Amino acid sequence: MESKPVTPYVVGSKNPLAVAINCAAKAGEWIKSRLGDIKAVNEKFSPQDLVTDVDKGAEAMIRKLILTHFPSHDILGEEGVAPGAAASAAALKEASSSEFLWIIDPLDGTTNFVHSFPFFCVSIALAFKGEVIIGVIYDPIRDEMFVAEKGKGSYMHGHTNRVSADARLEESIIAVGFNPDRQAASINLKGITALSGKARSLRAGGSAALHLAYVAAGRLGGYYEVNLNSWDTAAGALMVAESGGKVTDTTGNPYHVGARNLIVSNGTIHQELLEVIKAAGATGN
Repeated sequence: MESKPVTPYVVGSKNPLAVAINCAAKAGEWIKSRLGDIKAVNEKFSPQDLVTDVDKGAEAMIRKLILTHFPSHDILGEEGVAPGAAASAAALKEASSSEFLWIIDPLDGTTNFVHSFPFFCVSIALAFKGEVIIGVIYDPIRDEMFVAEKGKGSYMHGHTNRVSADARLEESIIAVGFNPDRQAASINLKGITALSGKARSLRAGGSAALHLAYVAAGRLGGYYEVNLNSWDTAAGALMVAESGGKVTDTTGNPYHVGARNLIVSNGTIHQELLEVIKAAGATGN
């Protein structure tokens, strides 16, 4: 008798981590199935900031799955918030009183997805009284599920994530971003220019969440970008911390879900990164 195909990661449980994994896996597989089959593409904040019917459909799917298990929990999702930094900050402030708050980006790397560039993911985090306790990032193209739980480490397919052993910035590959907000992009470019003369090499994949996951997995030594949102960073920031790395704002203050300007690293090169960005006038503050 022919065996039925096994759906990866699906766990029948009300455990929040299992629910997050199931949501990411199901949404990610559906997103992958829609690659090259987008029905609607619209601009949000700018021509560089896109949203598709797939983003909206994936968020609706994730919301439904979460609320099936946890109807009393609150959800902050990218597609439920108006475009722009002010709207993002206001939405996060409104949700700050939530005991359990799910922070989701149903499709981080939408521009990549629209152009069939295979670097995008689903990002899901759960915060308890403002502190992120669960982070899941799923890359459906590579079938890589990155998972972190507060105080319990960070993993990818059961293997423990550890940040890179790079001792100096000149030994490191650093990820950067070209923010869709043109004002933020000019600040980022200052930082990118400064880093280009200090790091071994730079990468700009176009997905903040995957950049964070890659720092956690030791594939990148660090990451810098200004004007990020909580749904871009919440899951990945926990992942990096649980992998032995460091996440701060661009002035060195500890990460919190409202931080918009980030420097992320393996910890060892963190001070170097901070100094380069400060000297370039690229902190965004």
